[in-house]
Amino acid sequence: MSHSYFDTESNGHKSFELPGARPHYNPDRPGQVEHIFLDLHLDIPKQSYRGSCSIRLLPIRSGIDRLTLDAVNLNIQSVQVDEVAQKFDYDGEQLSIKLDQPTELGKRILIAIAYSAEKPQRGIYFIQPDKHYPHKPTQVWTQGEDEDSRFWFPCFDYPGQLSTSEIRVRVPKPLVAISNGELIETIEEGSEKIYHWSQQQVHPTYLMTLAVGDFAEIRDEWQGKPVTYYVEKSREADAKRSMGKTPRMVEFLSEKYGYAYAFPKYAQVCVDDFIFGGMENTSATLLTDRCLLDERAAYDNRNTESLVVHELAHQWFGDLLVIKHWSHAWIKEGMASYSEVMWTEHEYSDAEAAYYRLIEARSYLSEDSSRYRRPMVTHVYREAIELYDRHIYEKGSCVYHMIRAELGEELFWHAIQTFVQDNAHKTVETIDLLRAIDKATGRNLAFLFDQYVYRGGHPDFKVAYSWDGDANLAKVTVTQTQADKNSSKNLFDLKIPIGFGFVQNGEPAQVKTFTVRVHEPEQSFYFPLSAKPDFISFDVGNHFLKTVTLEYPIPELKAQLEFDPDPISRIYAAAALAKKGGLEATKALSTSLEKEPFWGVRVEVAKQLAEVKLDQAFDGLVVGLKDKSPYVRRAVVNALATIKTHDSYKAVKEVVQEGDRSYYVEAAAATAIGAIAAANLDDKPKEEKVIKLLKSVLEEKAGWNEVVRSGAVNGLAELKTSEAALNLLLEYTKQGVPQALRLATIRALGKISVGQTPVNLERILDRLAELAKETFFLTQVAVVTALGRMETPKAIGILRSLSEQTPDGRVRRYADEEIANVQKHIGSETALRQLREELDQLKKQNQELKSRLENLEAKSK
Repeated sequence: MSHSYFDTESNGHKSFELPGARPHYNPDRPGQVEHIFLDLHLDIPKQSYRGSCSIRLLPIRSGIDRLTLDAVNLNIQSVQVDEVAQKFDYDGEQLSIKLDQPTELGKRILIAIAYSAEKPQRGIYFIQPDKHYPHKPTQVWTQGEDEDSRFWFPCFDYPGQLSTSEIRVRVPKPLVAISNGELIETIEEGSEKIYHWSQQQVHPTYLMTLAVGDFAEIRDEWQGKPVTYYVEKSREADAKRSMGKTPRMVEFLSEKYGYAYAFPKYAQVCVDDFIFGGMENTSATLLTDRCLLDERAAYDNRNTESLVVHELAHQWFGDLLVIKHWSHAWIKEGMASYSEVMWTEHEYSDAEAAYYRLIEARSYLSEDSSRYRRPMVTHVYREAIELYDRHIYEKGSCVYHMIRAELGEELFWHAIQTFVQDNAHKTVETIDLLRAIDKATGRNLAFLFDQYVYRGGHPDFKVAYSWDGDANLAKVTVTQTQADKNSSKNLFDLKIPIGFGFVQNGEPAQVKTFTVRVHEPEQSFYFPLSAKPDFISFDVGNHFLKTVTLEYPIPELKAQLEFDPDPISRIYAAAALAKKGGLEATKALSTSLEKEPFWGVRVEVAKQLAEVKLDQAFDGLVVGLKDKSPYVRRAVVNALATIKTHDSYKAVKEVVQEGDRSYYVEAAAATAIGAIAAANLDDKPKEEKVIKLLKSVLEEKAGWNEVVRSGAVNGLAELKTSEAALNLLLEYTKQGVPQALRLATIRALGKISVGQTPVNLERILDRLAELAKETFFLTQVAVVTALGRMETPKAIGILRSLSEQTPDGRVRRYADEEIANVQKHIGSETALRQLREELDQLKKQNQELKSRLENLEAKSK
């Protein structure tokens, strides 16, 4: 599953466990489910269906006289066991079957349940055009992970049960139905068509799927197996552009994981209104149709490629090897996220893969610092879906990388292949991965798992360096700032390579590396060297998940920024230079922005230039607007948004007016111009001009996923005291506005609310209360995000009612977290805002003075 398309952020080390969290265990098994057969007849206009679910069960013991299945809000008409009617109780959540004949060990039984469902809330989704969105396609699709299959068919709904499955479904022509496994039969009956799919390899209920629509089918293949893409008609070119690398990815992963792709076909179906980024249903992945790229989007969007490889990797990690319990979800989600790194390395370069890993690490670090800290493996939660966070995706990926760094290339892949081969078509837990590593390599990595997997957190290192010229000694002091001074509780014990770089006339740097054991709150290491090094590289290769603050002198940082062969080390040097500030650092960063070969480092240098609060930083930055990389241009525009001067206004305005080949650069410019104008609130005419400019973007720049217009909406939201901007935003929250734009605008209401008059604040609250009644998952998340940014107690009431009424565990959790955030905003907001504004004015005057002073000093030298 991929959650990358919809993410929320919220702040201290809060507890992951919310009130109501409790330990969860798999239920006792009455036996082994061997086969599940669904035979369904859809009535799409009525959003309903009827049919039967047959389950073949091999009892594990004799004398069981009651079977309990999960089944939510279904109409259960009858239950038979071996063709004999049985008594049953049904409370709307669990179906309890009273067996006439208690089970006998080893004697199979066939349970047949006739049932129907009207307007289901979850599990199966009916998508249809309506008066607001007349062009919406007609589709039906399912989403089982984690415990939603029970909403569309009765089952033993937990991942520990693996069985084969079969789905037969009757749909109106010309719709097609895609499901797991192979299409074994189609029958035409009048205006309807029956599709009969059979999945012969065992898998859990949460991976059973059905997708129905009037799709175009594009056929590729890998070693004779069909690789198919299903999209709305008219998007065939986008399908090939977005998913066309799939056969090469199947080849790549089959080789890396040491196990040929195990299923009879691989289908990817792009569906409307999907509630995740993607879902790895066995041999039939569902993807959000928002991942389909047009030609211009493909220029600088690699998210789709990452999404495609992520869901494909799950066909091994998740589908071939199934987690026994949700608490071990990191095993699959971490590897699927790591496959994104692996593919980036394979398809692009080592530098790009390293940068990808850094972005993943930062994503986890921000959740850890601002949302909560938790062990990666925990069975204490309210609902399993809460576990699908950055601790299992991004941190999981980083843990797989640390295992790879620890074992080395050859042994790592041997261990992974052993894990896959030994556990194919079975369920796994974290301990099974440790056992496979031990079996394949003889290495015991429990020390790494204890520190990073079974407890929360990571090391925060501060590294200082000095040189003793008389003794030719380098002194490096490493502090673990996360550690509690008086206990070893949060300490990490790791062997970390420290490198010393020597640069000789234009040759690539030579790095001399020593490995040291870092295991105390503070340690100093002394290294005898033949000459003074030009730079110091802490954690050579940057394999450990960590944060790091470098306290080196400026000359060493400048040399590292220019010469360290590791792009991540160059990025850390850029951050340390920006922290030092001053003209010398600004010049070094400006030079790097022009001369650095790797775009990822240039992106980070642009961010850091904006951190240096000097006017000269602008001159270094503005050059980057002409960078050949769209990623760098985007970063430069975002950086200029924080330099709120007339020069940055002019530079960004030009981008808005002239446009850019990249949708994302244009969007960033539209947001930036709002942010810059908002900083000069005394300038009413400028604000009016900006609103006019952004209004023209909203009127003229409709397009792919509404990226550009969403940028304009975010720009308007920066104008927090403007009633005109608010009026424009409210217009775009109406039904009928394209969904992506409407969601962006709903989120923006929260941002603009904090400077509005009490009367306008009421208008915003009324609108959000109205929107909170809509049932669509993404609308609810947008409403929660907006409310969480507000600074009024009235937001809490709406959040509370959403939390109580939503059927979605994710929305419930976000709402509860945002209630805490709003409570934190309230009380001090007005006094604080005035102080903040006064402080900003002072900072601005200070920057002007400092910049003049730096200039004078430079001249006097």
